[in-house]
Amino acid sequence: MTETVFANARLVLEDEVREGHLVVRDGLIAEIGEGSAPRSAQDLGGDHVLPGFVELHTDHVEGHLYPRPRVLWNAFAAVTAYDAQVAASGITTVYDSLRVWPDKRAVGMDGDAPLLASTIRQAAEAGLLRAEHRVHLRCEVAADGVVEDAQALMESADVRLISLMDHTPGQRQFLTEEKFRSYYKKKSGLTDDEMDVIVADRQNAHANFARTNRARLVELARGRGIVLASHDDATVAHVADAIEDGVAIAEFPTTDLAADGSHAAGIRVLMGAPNIVRGGSHTGNVAAESLARRGVLDILSSDYVPGSLLLAAFALPGLVDGITLPQAVAMVSANPADAAGLADRGRLAPGLRADFIRVAASGPAPVARAVWRGGERIA
Repeated sequence: MTETVFANARLVLEDEVREGHLVVRDGLIAEIGEGSAPRSAQDLGGDHVLPGFVELHTDHVEGHLYPRPRVLWNAFAAVTAYDAQVAASGITTVYDSLRVWPDKRAVGMDGDAPLLASTIRQAAEAGLLRAEHRVHLRCEVAADGVVEDAQALMESADVRLISLMDHTPGQRQFLTEEKFRSYYKKKSGLTDDEMDVIVADRQNAHANFARTNRARLVELARGRGIVLASHDDATVAHVADAIEDGVAIAEFPTTDLAADGSHAAGIRVLMGAPNIVRGGSHTGNVAAESLARRGVLDILSSDYVPGSLLLAAFALPGLVDGITLPQAVAMVSANPADAAGLADRGRLAPGLRADFIRVAASGPAPVARAVWRGGERIA
């Protein structure tokens, strides 16, 4: 039996912030204590202790693989660097969001999911990853071949989440063709002529494949017990489709209407933590803070900035009356864990896995001083 006591901490529990100590035994939280702790305890100097974050949607790994448009980095180095950044940000469980988006005209834009999935597995099997990694397939329903590609990945990777996406010009996030062109030309470095081909191809593909592919992906997920998410819902019809398909998570709804409808239907609403930190959406969609004010924000995702979860959790109580620090922390820990069916983590409670973060919160911004997963320090 191995036991470690962490004392002089401000423990962020489900309903309160309590001054006390935390006992970790054999990788689990054994006790949440008050008052004096044994002399051998590690003194945390009054810092906050939060449960380890559970990240359901981050495609940040793709930025490590392609640090510049058309620049492919060493995959193993990209994955381990990404993992180190994730862990240092307080994320102890991460769903690596890999794009299943067959489109070889857009170099670097289809995500290289097979390469990343195999590299993540290789690094995990070698014991070189700090966080626990699971695979989230972001499936572009309008892409020919997406179902076959997703099915192949399910055979070789630990797929636990599938999101149903549609980035066709004129759909969901990109309600106008101009918005699509501006966004993807900036990201991909493609010329106007290349964009013309891609726009035409994607609009044709949407007409030919989107509805059939979505139905097939839903069937695959149900057959394998994989959690489903919908992406960029904007209308009542989108929400109705999500309800019919058994979707559990609404990722980044673009309108108040879609967010309200999803939440009312028991579908957990996920928004980006950068949206909170920046004070709004970088693409001009609905602000996460406004959803929080109306009580329809359930989960925060770091999306493209791993460190944004910690910033947003401490910012929300100051931005929205009625949201406490424990409630904000639940949006990055307990709520995503529950949505993913992870009953053994996401809270500081006896019997759960000892995933936790030591946070210094007295400066201009909160800082993760140290991170533990399963009682072992990883950052």
